[in-house]
This record gives sequence, C-alpha cells and structure tokens, in this order.
Amino acid sequence: MATLQLDENLIIRMASNDGAAFRELYQQTSGVVYGFAMSILRNKHDAEDVMHDAFIRIHASAVTYKPSGNPMAWILTIVRNLCLNRIRAGKVCEELPEYDELAGTSNDSDTMLDRMVLETAMNVLDAEERQIVILHAMTGFKHREIAEILDLPTGTILSKYNRALKKIRKEMESKGVDR
Repeated sequence: MATLQLDENLIIRMASNDGAAFRELYQQTSGVVYGFAMSILRNKHDAEDVMHDAFIRIHASAVTYKPSGNPMAWILTIVRNLCLNRIRAGKVCEELPEYDELAGTSNDSDTMLDRMVLETAMNVLDAEERQIVILHAMTGFKHREIAEILDLPTGTILSKYNRALKKIRKEMESKGVDR
C-alpha cells in the first residue's frame, strides 16, 4: 500500500487563508482522519465530531505549522489529541460503531469481506492495536511513522501490529472465513 502523499504546501497556503487549499486538504485527508478517529473512539458520531474539530484546529494552527516532511503525521497527531481529550472529558458515546462508512456500502464479496475484517478489528483489538492497523491499512504509513505519531518505540509498533493481525486472523478463522 502506498503512503498517502500530502503536499505540505497545502498547509502553508492555508496559513495565507487560501480556501482552495483547505478544500483540497479536506478532500485528500477526511477519510483517513475519520477512520483514525473511529479507530480510537469506536463511535460514528464522536468520530464525526472529532473530524470536524480537527479540521477547525488544522485551519487555525496552519500558521504555526513547521514543515517536517510529514504533514499527515502532524494532522493525525491533532486528531489523536482531540480523541484523547474527548475520552478524558468523558464525552464519548457508548454505542457500537457503524462500519459502512469505513468499508463502503458495496455488496460485492471483496467489500463484504473487507467490512467483516474491519468489524472484527474494531471488536477484538484494543485501542492502540486498532490505531496501528488503521494507520497502516488506510494511509500506508510505515511502522516507524506510526511510532512517531503514537509516540511509541518502533519495536512496540511492530509487535502490536503483528499481534493485532494474529488476533484478526484467529477471529476470522473462528467465524469460518478464509482470506
């Protein structure tokens, strides 16, 4: 999977109140932002709220952005912090998430299997494992990049990622699903 390549100039242009740059950034990153928020919060409404708040914060913080070569890491750090703040404040709903938004609504067998794998991942993985799998699967981030975003050692990311895949595989096998 290829890493989502985001042009840092979009953020720099946003700092100059370039509305077209903000729209382009939103179009390129909203799915990843939502998916990452969903992996932490496990609730559609909370993930939507965080996504909204994240884009407001991204726009407001664009003037302080320092180009680092990885603008997506900067964006996802904002999303992660907003999610953690929401959890700490006790503002997270407890309803189960709807997976259609992440996996699509097509009924072809590959999409149905993807949806089943995603649902399994959301249910059997702990919060950090979900974040790691979503970041790797949806954005193609390398493990060292995920380590930077989550502020964890790369070795920890690798072991948690492998453990998460084993959990998903085991759960899928128990359901009689082969990939």
